[in-house]
Amino acid sequence: MQLRSRLRTQGNYNFKICLFCNYYRICGNKLEEVYSHVFTVPVQPDIYPYFVDVKQIERVNGFRGFDFLITLDAHPTIGPHIPIGEDVFTYRISPFGIELKKFEHLKGPNKNDFPSNYQDLLK
Repeated sequence: MQLRSRLRTQGNYNFKICLFCNYYRICGNKLEEVYSHVFTVPVQPDIYPYFVDVKQIERVNGFRGFDFLITLDAHPTIGPHIPIGEDVFTYRISPFGIELKKFEHLKGPNKNDFPSNYQDLLK
Protein backbone atom coordinates (compact mmCIF):
# COMPACT_ATOMS: atom_id res chain seq x y z
CA MET A 1 0.00 0.00 0.00
CA GLN A 2 2.83 2.41 0.80
CA LEU A 3 4.45 1.81 -2.62
CA ARG A 4 1.18 2.58 -4.38
CA SER A 5 0.86 5.85 -2.45
CA ARG A 6 4.45 6.80 -3.32
CA LEU A 7 3.86 6.09 -7.02
CA ARG A 8 0.73 8.23 -6.96
CA THR A 9 2.67 11.08 -5.35
CA GLN A 10 5.51 10.77 -7.88
CA GLY A 11 2.93 10.80 -10.68
CA ASN A 12 1.45 14.02 -9.30
CA TYR A 13 4.90 15.62 -9.20
CA ASN A 14 5.57 14.55 -12.79
CA PHE A 15 2.26 16.09 -13.84
CA LYS A 16 3.15 19.38 -12.12
CA ILE A 17 6.60 19.37 -13.73
CA CYS A 18 5.04 18.87 -17.17
CA LEU A 19 2.70 21.80 -16.50
CA PHE A 20 5.72 23.91 -15.56
CA CYS A 21 7.63 22.94 -18.70
CA ASN A 22 4.66 23.89 -20.89
CA TYR A 23 4.28 27.19 -19.02
CA TYR A 24 8.00 27.90 -19.43
CA ARG A 25 7.81 27.45 -23.19
CA ILE A 26 4.92 29.92 -23.42
CA CYS A 27 6.12 32.83 -21.28
CA GLY A 28 9.56 32.12 -19.85
CA ASN A 29 12.44 34.20 -21.12
CA LYS A 30 14.15 34.56 -17.76
CA LEU A 31 16.72 31.90 -18.66
CA GLU A 32 17.57 33.64 -21.92
CA GLU A 33 18.34 36.81 -19.97
CA VAL A 34 20.52 34.99 -17.43
CA TYR A 35 22.52 32.95 -19.92
CA SER A 36 22.83 35.55 -22.70
CA HIS A 37 26.13 36.90 -21.36
CA VAL A 38 27.67 33.40 -21.17
CA PHE A 39 27.33 32.27 -24.79
CA THR A 40 28.84 33.63 -28.01
CA VAL A 41 25.63 33.01 -29.98
CA PRO A 42 22.01 33.57 -28.93
CA VAL A 43 20.74 30.35 -27.38
CA GLN A 44 17.40 29.41 -25.93
CA PRO A 45 17.91 27.00 -23.03
CA ASP A 46 15.50 24.09 -22.84
CA ILE A 47 14.06 22.51 -19.71
CA TYR A 48 13.01 18.88 -19.80
CA PRO A 49 10.89 17.19 -17.11
CA TYR A 50 13.65 14.73 -16.23
CA PHE A 51 15.99 17.65 -15.39
CA VAL A 52 13.52 19.24 -12.94
CA ASP A 53 13.13 18.30 -9.28
CA VAL A 54 10.26 19.42 -7.08
CA LYS A 55 11.82 20.96 -3.96
CA GLN A 56 8.67 22.04 -2.19
CA ILE A 57 4.93 22.36 -2.67
CA GLU A 58 3.05 24.53 -0.23
CA ARG A 59 -0.65 25.27 0.00
CA VAL A 60 -0.88 29.02 0.59
CA ASN A 61 -4.21 29.10 2.42
CA GLY A 62 -3.56 26.08 4.57
CA PHE A 63 -5.97 23.17 4.35
CA ARG A 64 -8.44 24.63 1.88
CA GLY A 65 -8.16 26.31 -1.46
CA PHE A 66 -6.38 25.81 -4.73
CA ASP A 67 -3.55 28.28 -4.22
CA PHE A 68 -0.08 26.73 -4.24
CA LEU A 69 3.56 27.76 -4.16
CA ILE A 70 5.70 25.25 -5.99
CA THR A 71 9.49 25.44 -5.90
CA LEU A 72 11.35 23.67 -8.68
CA ASP A 73 15.07 23.01 -9.08
CA ALA A 74 15.79 23.00 -12.82
CA HIS A 75 18.87 22.15 -14.87
CA PRO A 76 18.48 23.88 -18.24
CA THR A 77 20.19 22.39 -21.28
CA ILE A 78 21.31 23.38 -24.76
CA GLY A 79 21.96 21.30 -27.83
CA PRO A 80 21.91 17.55 -27.24
CA HIS A 81 20.89 17.84 -23.56
CA ILE A 82 24.10 19.46 -22.29
CA PRO A 83 23.39 20.86 -18.79
CA ILE A 84 24.35 24.53 -18.58
CA GLY A 85 23.54 25.39 -14.98
CA GLU A 86 21.11 25.16 -12.12
CA ASP A 87 18.20 27.45 -11.36
CA VAL A 88 15.39 27.56 -8.81
CA PHE A 89 11.91 28.74 -9.78
CA THR A 90 9.09 29.46 -7.33
CA TYR A 91 5.68 29.70 -8.95
CA ARG A 92 2.31 30.56 -7.51
CA ILE A 93 -0.41 28.44 -9.05
CA SER A 94 -3.94 29.61 -8.35
CA PRO A 95 -7.32 29.73 -10.07
CA PHE A 96 -6.21 33.11 -11.46
CA GLY A 97 -3.22 31.64 -13.31
CA ILE A 98 0.46 30.88 -12.93
CA GLU A 99 2.85 33.56 -11.73
CA LEU A 100 6.63 33.45 -11.30
CA LYS A 101 7.21 34.66 -7.75
CA LYS A 102 10.95 34.11 -7.43
CA PHE A 103 13.82 33.13 -9.70
CA GLU A 104 17.26 32.24 -8.39
CA HIS A 105 20.23 31.43 -10.59
CA LEU A 106 22.49 29.08 -8.60
CA LYS A 107 25.28 28.27 -11.01
CA GLY A 108 26.22 28.69 -14.64
CA PRO A 109 27.97 26.48 -17.15
CA ASN A 110 31.37 25.05 -16.30
CA LYS A 111 33.67 25.03 -19.32
CA ASN A 112 35.31 21.79 -18.14
CA ASP A 113 31.95 20.00 -18.23
CA PHE A 114 31.22 21.02 -21.82
CA PRO A 115 32.05 18.63 -24.67
CA SER A 116 35.03 19.83 -26.68
CA ASN A 117 32.96 20.37 -29.85
CA TYR A 118 30.61 22.74 -27.95
CA GLN A 119 33.16 24.80 -26.03
CA ASP A 120 33.24 27.42 -28.77
CA LEU A 121 29.70 28.43 -27.68
CA LEU A 122 31.05 29.73 -24.36
CA LYS A 123 32.58 33.19 -24.04
